[in-house]
Amino acid sequence: MINVRLVVPTHLTRAVAGHLAKLDTVTHVLVLSGAAVSPPGDAVSFDAAREAVSSVLEGLRELGFDADGDDCVVSLEEVETPSRRAALAEQAAPGSPDDAIVWELVLERARADVRGSWSFYAFLTLATMIAAVAVITDSSVLIVGAMVVGPEFGPVSALAVGLVLARWWLARDAVRLLALGFATAVALTAAVALLARAGDWISASDLLRPRPLTSYIWRPDRWSFVVALLAGAAGVLSLTAGRSNALVGVFISVTTVPAAGNLALALALWQPAEIGGSLLQLGVNLTGMTVAGAAVLGAQRLLTRRRESPRAAEAVVLDDR
Repeated sequence: MINVRLVVPTHLTRAVAGHLAKLDTVTHVLVLSGAAVSPPGDAVSFDAAREAVSSVLEGLRELGFDADGDDCVVSLEEVETPSRRAALAEQAAPGSPDDAIVWELVLERARADVRGSWSFYAFLTLATMIAAVAVITDSSVLIVGAMVVGPEFGPVSALAVGLVLARWWLARDAVRLLALGFATAVALTAAVALLARAGDWISASDLLRPRPLTSYIWRPDRWSFVVALLAGAAGVLSLTAGRSNALVGVFISVTTVPAAGNLALALALWQPAEIGGSLLQLGVNLTGMTVAGAAVLGAQRLLTRRRESPRAAEAVVLDDR
């Protein structure tokens, strides 16, 4: 279930509450008159079946409730509601809760994922440095660790959302964050590698020697793109599904951060062949994940249109930033 909290202008409260009370997919409707202070209005709360949230919100828009206006507020939160009424609301909604997409939540997560923060740059840099150590030591365990630490899938999924929902500003911000993030991580890792080289900790021979466990990082082949497609599809599904623990598993299948770590070392030790191979591997993986993510989201959007009213399925793409 999704708990929806609204701040409703007083003149709309009766219509909104009456509309919600008639819906089989909505339960636990609460109205607190005059409870909202900023913006002023009435507080309305209800639980809705996950599959029906987008259509319920579209019905409120038709009543004049503008979620993007200055005097209206919408807050969504996934909750467990062990009650008979909640079970009946779930049964009344079409499809399975695990397959349902609350487009408003997807879009809000995408917005959050393209906001650059020091923690994003820090995690990406640390992951890239771990990957660089993995390359030097030829450690597959450290490669997996770097993949798990790396936060790059957030903006990749946001890029897919921006492309599918025609939110070009979102796609632009995602590309910018990915470019700045990887440039920063590679530059800082290369700087540390130069210090290590000056201290005689590493040398070009560390990259040129046989590395059976990590040499694939800078040698992309057709399977690299296939794996990136599968990982991108799994990652987007883990973000949109009602219940999924698959997201962490995605990172052990792709080599974006490891390729960045290898790139940083190749730059510091100046190995042009590995520079080109690492860049190609990084581009193949980012492209593959984006393409697969957009394809999965597009398919889910088509399925959503079939289960809901066309206007409800399209509503999320009509509001402004």
